[in-house]
Amino acid sequence: MSVVQVLRLPLSVDLSGFVALLKRLQVPHRVSEEAGEQVLWAPDNIAEDVRNLYQRFPAGDPEHELPVVERPVPMARPGLVRQLRDSPATAFILLLCVLVAVVTQLGDNLSTLSGLTFVDYTIRGQYIQFAPLSETLASGQWWRLFTPMLIHFGFLHIAMNGMWFWELGRRIELRQGSINLIGLSLLFSLVSNFAQYLFGGPSLFGGLSGVLYGLLGHIWIYQLMAPNPMYNLPRGVLVMMLVWLALCMSGLVSMIGFGQIANAAHVGGLLIGCLTGLLGGLWARRKQAV
Repeated sequence: MSVVQVLRLPLSVDLSGFVALLKRLQVPHRVSEEAGEQVLWAPDNIAEDVRNLYQRFPAGDPEHELPVVERPVPMARPGLVRQLRDSPATAFILLLCVLVAVVTQLGDNLSTLSGLTFVDYTIRGQYIQFAPLSETLASGQWWRLFTPMLIHFGFLHIAMNGMWFWELGRRIELRQGSINLIGLSLLFSLVSNFAQYLFGGPSLFGGLSGVLYGLLGHIWIYQLMAPNPMYNLPRGVLVMMLVWLALCMSGLVSMIGFGQIANAAHVGGLLIGCLTGLLGGLWARRKQAV
């Protein structure tokens, strides 16, 4: 954007009133003296508007006939306490993950961990013997269907999952409420855990990753059906997480030292999340149309 000459007037012309008007209207400008004349400069894209304004108010606007449109003040990012107050369900689930990480020593305490895994197990020497799922459910241990989402193996595991759950979970909680976030998280955990068990067999798996891909799929499809500012994720976030999923499924991530990846849980979470996003988005669109 270039600056151009808008007015060239004799020094005898009093521009103070008009300059005061420009300042009140927050119009960028400057005045210089050249060859015995005063020159008013302004950006080229508003030069014609400034000329028209001078024709109407050469002496300024002392009576304040022109209304001043206030520029919107950028909203300050709320502090951590305010964010926690606005997202209690998101914070509560993350707190549970941290507590479980402490109690299980990030998966190293196998005796404590056994109460939270998808199926029960016993340790026999250097081997782990898993109980059948039917036996686990028949004994009334239904909580195991959900609790693997609270288990994490290593600091990096819980840090990355926690960061993304804080980002995605808060969006859903602020848009659809705390109850919906908890319900969706439990549903995504249930489906992703079952998927991992069915396709991966009995094993030690856990983490929020399956839930995260459920949240991602939900937000993604919901936004396509019923756009809203809260679900307007940067395109790069969606692309990055889908590319990461593809890399995990290719086996490359495990080869470079990230350990075994629960790919079935990720895919299961993403698919059920897309389904809930579709249903929720269609329902929201219907409500908007009424």
